[in-house]
Amino acid sequence: MKIGVLLKQVPDTETRIKLKVDKSGLEEGDIKWVINPFDEFAVEEALRFKEKAGGEVVIVTLGPPRAVDSMRQALAMGADKGIRIDNVGAHLDLFMTAKVLAKVVEEEKFDIVFGGKQAVDDDCAAVIQYVSEFANIPHVSPIETFECSSDLKKATVQRPVAGGLKEIVEIELPCVLGCEKGLNNPRYASLPGIMKAKTKPIAEKKSADLIASGELKVQTAGWALPPERAAGKKVEGEPEIVVDQLVKYLKEEAKVI
Repeated sequence: MKIGVLLKQVPDTETRIKLKVDKSGLEEGDIKWVINPFDEFAVEEALRFKEKAGGEVVIVTLGPPRAVDSMRQALAMGADKGIRIDNVGAHLDLFMTAKVLAKVVEEEKFDIVFGGKQAVDDDCAAVIQYVSEFANIPHVSPIETFECSSDLKKATVQRPVAGGLKEIVEIELPCVLGCEKGLNNPRYASLPGIMKAKTKPIAEKKSADLIASGELKVQTAGWALPPERAAGKKVEGEPEIVVDQLVKYLKEEAKVI
């Protein structure tokens, strides 16, 4: 089995985001970069599938040279090799990003592709679906369970739907699956795994060589942080005084009653 994992490097959710002076993007100097948390579930599920069915796990990342650090982390967990698609100088929206990834999926002829259901930096949750469409293979997202048939031709997955219900889907391989939190518990990289990861191959490709430039569906006009919250007010005193003052604030200032 040839198992692909779509992995994205994102800012750590605890990183304090700063914008460039001209509001054209993020100031990356102090950002801590990590594997997209949902992609960690994808890496783990790919490794578990490999342990049952055999084969190899290939990490596919679209990103700048720094993304190699996150790829090495996935290789230290047990993946076999990686493919980094360089996007330096290229302006790609989700649509074009998915086209690039789908091209690699087609070239590598993966038997199955795992990815996170969404990336925590933009939260769009669209790349998995786009890749499926462009590569002309079925998909299910998000999945909470995964089970492959003994002949390795079909998989049965469970996904959540509205109202707390669960949907059971049988899907033919090859397919693309978007992984949800709770699917598994990602393993930690062992020291031997970290040492081995340093020598595992990572092939380099360029996005411009994979697809012709096209018109972006989404263009970013600028960046802005949300406005800071106004300082709150603290009401102190006896209960009856506090209640009267609080009601006054809610009526006259907050205007919610």
